[in-house]
Amino acid sequence: MSAAFEMTVPVLPDDIDEQDHVNNTVYLRWVQDVAVAHWRAIASPDVQEAIGWVVLRHEIDYKTPATLCDKIALRTWIGKATRLTFERFTEIRRKNDGQLLSKARTLWCPINARTGRPMRVSEEVRAQFST
Repeated sequence: MSAAFEMTVPVLPDDIDEQDHVNNTVYLRWVQDVAVAHWRAIASPDVQEAIGWVVLRHEIDYKTPATLCDKIALRTWIGKATRLTFERFTEIRRKNDGQLLSKARTLWCPINARTGRPMRVSEEVRAQFST
């Protein structure tokens, strides 16, 4: 399992749905946003230019709703990383009290950024995301 990466985002008015809480599609966007931020924070520019990512599967459990003006803590880390898939976990919590709002498991596939075809990731890149 890798070291966790964290970032904070606000709940914005456009994130709110008819039930007066954050829409489920926003949680999915946050899962993707924190994954991309983690990748960009760790991978070198050359590696970022060579490797792209596509999602093979998302699993999201919703626990408690977020509401307007909440600050949200996004925390992500890599689980099992093979040559062709990276398992990524994400926790979404309300910042002020640490309440778990949602958790997700996503399976990502690395692709060649030029061809769009699946590619094997080097041991070096896998090691960058591991503890």
